[in-house]
Amino acid sequence: MLVNPLSGGVDDNAVAEATAILSDHGCDATVITLESGRLEAQVDEALAAGPDVLLVLAGDGTAGTIAARVGPNGPLVAPLPGGTMNMLPQALYGTTDWKTALGLVLEEGVPLNVGGGEITDLDGRYAFYCAAILGSPALWAPAREAIRSGRLKLAWGYARRALRRAFSGRLRFALDARGFRRAEALVLISPTISRAVDENAGLEAAAMNPSDAAQAFRLAAHALFTDWRHDPTVSTTATRHVRVRARSRIPAVIDGEPVLLRQEAEVRFVRKAFRALAPAPAPAAGDPA
Repeated sequence: MLVNPLSGGVDDNAVAEATAILSDHGCDATVITLESGRLEAQVDEALAAGPDVLLVLAGDGTAGTIAARVGPNGPLVAPLPGGTMNMLPQALYGTTDWKTALGLVLEEGVPLNVGGGEITDLDGRYAFYCAAILGSPALWAPAREAIRSGRLKLAWGYARRALRRAFSGRLRFALDARGFRRAEALVLISPTISRAVDENAGLEAAAMNPSDAAQAFRLAAHALFTDWRHDPTVSTTATRHVRVRARSRIPAVIDGEPVLLRQEAEVRFVRKAFRALAPAPAPAAGDPA
């Protein structure tokens, strides 16, 4: 088990509490505290030990980095909710309490293939397993995080910047082999959390086209806080490959982490990105148990 003590949802007692829970469940486990600047080396050391499962108590960014490093052929990964957004843990375990999630993993966990996407630009590659927001609505993410932490003055500054950037440059995007279209923003959602596409069909792509600042404000709020699929300015479809272009660098939020992409980027669907240890999903209404 890898624990990041600097994550927003991890306190000083996490290592001791995790050790006790693992012991109570009869696990032969080692709990490691991640150190600044040694993440890759510590992950390599953990993988070299040949574990059956790698438990990760950290934020979305760290958990995603570790899952990408493990890949589809490595051990099972259990990304426990240790950050502020906890997008992937919430999708897999339905809770933001890491101790509850750990109990579910140990008592009900089964191997599950997790699909996602991979964004590539000149700066590198960025994996996501929940969602990526590309375009000006992504600029609202820092404001939201500032509000969550009670820094209202900072949140207002971020909000003003987001309003200034709205409509300053629209995206051009092409889904699969189709021609380029324009949109204010593009949201790509993995089958892990999408209810609109089959797990093998690809990513759910949603193009956002607000007509004015008021709509942009509402749409940004929907994209970051509620279910934006019901918004009349949003249209969705399944896709396996996306090309994105803009006149300036593209603001993005990738699994909750703000990123500034280059002017051109590509996104591809990854059907099996890694194997998670999680409770089996409940069958949908009408499906056999």
